[in-house]
Amino acid sequence: MKYVLVTGGVVSGLGKGVTASSIGLLLKACGLRVTSIKIDPYLNTDAGTMSPFEHGEVFVLDDGGEVDLDLGNYERFLDIKLTRDNNITTGKIYQSVIDRERKGDYLGKTVQVVPHITDAIQEWIERAAQMPVDGKPGPADVCVIELGGTIGDIESMPFIEALGQFSYRVGAGNFCLIHVSLVPVLNVVGEQKTKPTQHSVRGLRSLGLIPHLLACRSTTALDENVKVKLSQFCHVPRENIITLYDVPNIWHIPLLLRDQKAHEAIFKVLNLQSIATEPDLEEWTSRAELADLLHEPVRIAMVGKYTGLSDSYLSVLKALLHASVAQRKKLFVDWIAACDLEDATAKENPDAYKAAWKLLKGADGVLVPGGFGDRGVQGKILAAKYARENRIPYLGICLGMQIAVIELARSILGLKDANSTEFDPQTKNPCVIFMPEGSKTHMGGTMRLGSRRTFFQTMDCKSAKLYGNKTFVDERHRHRYEVNPEMVGRLEKAGLSFTAKDISGRRMEIVELRNHPYYIGAQFHPEFKSRPGKPSALFSGLIAAACGQLDSLLLQGSENKRIIPMAAGTIDTQTAIIYQNGTATKASNGTLDGIYSICNGVH
Repeated sequence: MKYVLVTGGVVSGLGKGVTASSIGLLLKACGLRVTSIKIDPYLNTDAGTMSPFEHGEVFVLDDGGEVDLDLGNYERFLDIKLTRDNNITTGKIYQSVIDRERKGDYLGKTVQVVPHITDAIQEWIERAAQMPVDGKPGPADVCVIELGGTIGDIESMPFIEALGQFSYRVGAGNFCLIHVSLVPVLNVVGEQKTKPTQHSVRGLRSLGLIPHLLACRSTTALDENVKVKLSQFCHVPRENIITLYDVPNIWHIPLLLRDQKAHEAIFKVLNLQSIATEPDLEEWTSRAELADLLHEPVRIAMVGKYTGLSDSYLSVLKALLHASVAQRKKLFVDWIAACDLEDATAKENPDAYKAAWKLLKGADGVLVPGGFGDRGVQGKILAAKYARENRIPYLGICLGMQIAVIELARSILGLKDANSTEFDPQTKNPCVIFMPEGSKTHMGGTMRLGSRRTFFQTMDCKSAKLYGNKTFVDERHRHRYEVNPEMVGRLEKAGLSFTAKDISGRRMEIVELRNHPYYIGAQFHPEFKSRPGKPSALFSGLIAAACGQLDSLLLQGSENKRIIPMAAGTIDTQTAIIYQNGTATKASNGTLDGIYSICNGVH
C-alpha cells in the first residue's frame, strides 16, 4: 500500500479537501485504484451533532456514517463509496483506546498518548486503507490521507506524531507528503510573499514530517523566481512545487495538477513509474471547459435556515451544478433565508422581506433542503405554497418534503393546526411524526441513517421515469421524523401522490403533486449520491423543469425500460432497449439472444 498525506499550513480554508480529491482523481486517471481517509482532530465522535454553521454540512455515507463534508468531495471526484471508518476523529481514537483499557487489553500498562494513542491511529489508518471502496475486490493501490486543521494546532499533535512514526514504519517509497500552503500577494507591495510558507514548512519539519511536494495556493501562478526561493528555503525540488491558483471552478484543479506534472513527482517518490500510465482526463476536461462556457441561466431559489454559510448545503449545491451542466445551463443560486419570508420579518425588517420575496418570485425553480429545529419553518411553508399555487418547479428534500405535506394539509384540507410533532408536539393533526425507533434522549447516531431501499408504487409518475423506470432505488437517509401513515389517505385525496415507499409500505419516501409541472418531495437525500457526469435524477428533473426541458428528459427515462418478466417464460420484447456505455441500443429483432448478447452475457 502506498500512502499520500495532504497537510495544510498558514491558514485554514485553503482547500485541502479539494486538493486531496484532485490528487486522488489524477492518480485514478493514471490507472491506479485509490481510496481516501480524512482525519479530523476534534473530540466529537463524528460530525452528526455539529451545527452546519460550525463545520459545514454533515455528509452521510451508505453505511450511515455521519462524516466531514470532505468525504463528499472524495466520493464525487473519485466515484467511490467510503465507510464511516474512512473518517478518523480524535473522539473515535480515544474512545477505542479507553474501551480497550476497560477490557484490560493493555495488561496493566499506563495508557499514554505515546505509544497507545499513536499506535491506535496507525492501526486505524492501515485497517481503513485496506477496505475496498470502488466495488472491486481487494485493497486499493494508493490511500490519500488528509489531515484536517493547520500545522501547529494543539489538537493535531497526536496525529502529527503518529504520522511521523507511520512514515518511518512504512518506509521510503511508500509515503509521500504534500503540504498545501498559502503564498499571498500584498496589495501594497504587489509581489508574491513566500515567508508564510517557509515558516509553515519549518514547523512541519520540526515535528518530524518532511514534505515531498508543495501545493501553493495563490491568486495567480507562481513566478519562477518564487519557486526557486521556495525550493531553496523549504528543501523541496523546484519541479515539486505546484501552483494551485484561482480557477473558474474546482473541476480545473486536477487539470492544474496534471499540467504541472504532479503525478510524475508523486510516482517518483512512491516508485510507481513502472506501473502508472499517463492520466486520461479527457472526459473530465470536457466537463470543466463546458461549465465555463455555459451562459443560458437557470435560477434556483434555495430556501433554508443556514444560508449564511454555503458549505452548509455543499452537496445540494454540487448536485444542482451537476444537473445544470448536464442540461447545458448556467446555474445561479438565489439564497433566501427562510425567516425573511415570514410576516414577522415584514414588520421588523421590511427591506429584507421584500428582497426575499423578490428573489423567490424571480426564480425558475424552488428548492427547500433539509434541516432541524423550528426556526424558519413558516417561511419554508410559504415558499412551498408559492411554488404549488404558481406552478413553479419545486423540490423538497427531507424536511422540504415534510413541509410540502404540512402546507397542503393546511391549505387544501383546511387543517390550520396541521404540523410536525417536531415543531408542535400537541398538534391535533400531526402530518409528520417521530419515528418509533428514534431516541429522544441521545442525539448522535440515533436517526434513520444511511442507504435504504425505496420501492416505486407506480411507474406512471415523474420520479420513476427520472430514475429510468427502475422498480426500486437505494438512497441515503438522515431523519428522525416521517410522514404520518395514518394521514396518507386524506392527503392523497387532496392531490398528493406518495409514489414511493419503503419495503414495509408505511414509510413515505417520495411525494408528488398531481397536475403540477414538477412538485416532488423526497424523504431521503439524493444529493449525497450525485456525481459529475452522473447527476441525481430528482435534481435533473428540477433543473429540466425550471428551464422547460422536463418532457424530453422524461422521454429519455421512459425509453430506458427494464426488461421485466410478465409471466413464467415470457418477456416484453417490444420495449427491450438496452443502454450500453450510455448509448441506447435496441435488441436485435427484439430477441432474447440479442438482448443477452448486448448485455455481454449478463442476464
